[in-house]
Formats: sequence, structure tokens, C-alpha cells
Amino acid sequence: MNKILIITHTADNFSIEKVTEYIQDNNCEVIRFDVDLYPLQNKLSTVFQDGEWKIFLETSEKKYRLDDISAVWYRRAYNIGKGLKEELDAKFFGAAMGEIRNTLFGFLESVDAYSLGKPSVYRRLDSKEEQLKLAHKIGLLIPETCLTNNPEEAKQFILKHQNVVAKMQTGFAIYEDGVENVVFTNVVSEDKLEELDTLLYCPMQFQKMIQKKKELRVTIVGRDVYAFEVDSQQFEDSKVDWRKDGVNLLDKWTQTTLPEDVKEKLLELLDIYNVDYGAIDIIVSPEDEYYFIEINAAGEFFWLDNLTEGNLISRSIADVLCDKAPRRDNIVMV
Repeated sequence: MNKILIITHTADNFSIEKVTEYIQDNNCEVIRFDVDLYPLQNKLSTVFQDGEWKIFLETSEKKYRLDDISAVWYRRAYNIGKGLKEELDAKFFGAAMGEIRNTLFGFLESVDAYSLGKPSVYRRLDSKEEQLKLAHKIGLLIPETCLTNNPEEAKQFILKHQNVVAKMQTGFAIYEDGVENVVFTNVVSEDKLEELDTLLYCPMQFQKMIQKKKELRVTIVGRDVYAFEVDSQQFEDSKVDWRKDGVNLLDKWTQTTLPEDVKEKLLELLDIYNVDYGAIDIIVSPEDEYYFIEINAAGEFFWLDNLTEGNLISRSIADVLCDKAPRRDNIVMV
């Protein structure tokens, strides 16, 4: 029986259970590695001895062999080393976490099996600049864009295009007095130009604001394309960034069909990156022009999966992992 390793964490959502169910339907075994339990509860060992490599994952439930797995789903790596800070002297914590991450990610990079996602793949897809350049090169529309830490460049860009949005290239939150403040996309008006001097401390991405007829989230698994649309303009808080009012929009998404040329270009983009999963954000203008915004290497999909009959996105993920559906070339060691 083929073994599928899922890299996740204990607080992940029910999509793990749904994919697990379909993997088991394909007569494959699932091994779940919750990284927030590593290293205090989960133990990972790689041993080269007598000319043979052996890898073991020991959880509270069982000891598994990992050197003979057939595929890995690198889903999430949140809260690695949870609880360790309370166990170690502060002077050792940073060094220990460095070793923990290097060991875990080193293992994931070295796995001699098909991998749906890898740390190195995620790092490459963190480059929004490369994404936009590749999308433009293959013929997708993209917004006019300025990435800079130069206040004067940003001011010139804003004055030229008038309606401009500012966004960060990474998803993060600022914590103040214990309150989480997520940094969303925001409109930059001319009366805020003086505040741009702070770019000296941190670069930002500016884009010409595209008027929205609707927004799309396109989830691609292998060669399967699942497109959903939402009218983000129906609520004030979601007009600029739908995530800001994502809860109110949860039941407003509907499945849709992409124009064939857009669909083929998105598949080509995944071909270039040589990945079998991507969650892509698109804006459709009032003129029905499709603007590529970004591709998320591990973007969430569960709320859209529930809108399909039988959780088809989860089924596609399971089929790719179990080698029941076409995969892009994924180099393994020979």
C-alpha cells in the first residue's frame, strides 16, 4: 500500500480530513506529520547505516518509516517548535529553532518521492515580482505596478495613475496591545503622499487600481481548474480587498467558467513553475478584462471546496498524490 505523508499542524482545518478520506478511498495510507508537535512530541530521525538510508517519524501513536513513502503533501508548516520557548533557556532558543527548521526543511527537500509543494518552491513563489513578469510574458493582463522603497518613485507613480492601491508582498499582521491587525490592501490617496517617506524603512508594492466587476479565485490542482467568482463590491469593507470582509462573502462565491485562453495561460504559468497546485487571484474589470494579481503556492481552498459537489478540489489533490491524475514533472533523486 502506497504511503502519503501530509505535512500540516494540529490547528489546520477540515480540508485535511477530506483529502485524507479520498486518499484512503484510493487504497493509500496517510501519515500525518503535525509540525507544531515537533520536536517536543514528534521525533524525526534520518539514519545512513550499512549502505542504506532509513527515516523514522515517531508520534504519540506510532513509529512510521518514511524512506519508502510515495508522495508528500507539503500543506502547512505553522508553529514549528510550539512550547519549546517555555522549555529552553532563552539563550539557547534561537539556535535550537534554527536547527529544528533546518532539519525539518532539509528532510522535506531531500524526500525521494513526488512532492506536492516544497519549502524551496514556496520560497520561489514568494516573489510577486517574478510572478508578474512571467504572467505578463505569457500574455496575461497585469496591473501597472511599482515595487520600491524610493518615496519619489512611489509619488510619481501615484500622481500618474491617480487611483492606486498599496500592498505588502507577504501576508502578516501587526500586534498591538495583544490585538492582531492584519495588513490588507489599501487605496493610496494624494493627501497621503507625505507618509511615503517611511518607504525608506520598508519597500511596498503599488498598483494601478483596477475597477472591479467581480473577483475570481482560481484553484488549480494538476490539470484540474476550479474557478469561483464573487461580487466583492456589494460590501463596503470588501471593495478594495475582499479578505477584509471575507466572512460576509463566504456564501456569496459561485463556481464559474474561465475564458479558454485565460485558463490555458494559467495552466502554462504552473507549467513554468513546475508545480501542481496554485490558488490564483484575478480581477475582472467592467470591460470583462481578466487581470492576473497573484498566485498563492499554498492558498486556502476549503470554503470553495464546499461549493463543489463531493469536495472536488480535495479529490483532485488526493488523486494527484496517489498518482491517479496527471502530474507535472517533479524531479526525484535517481
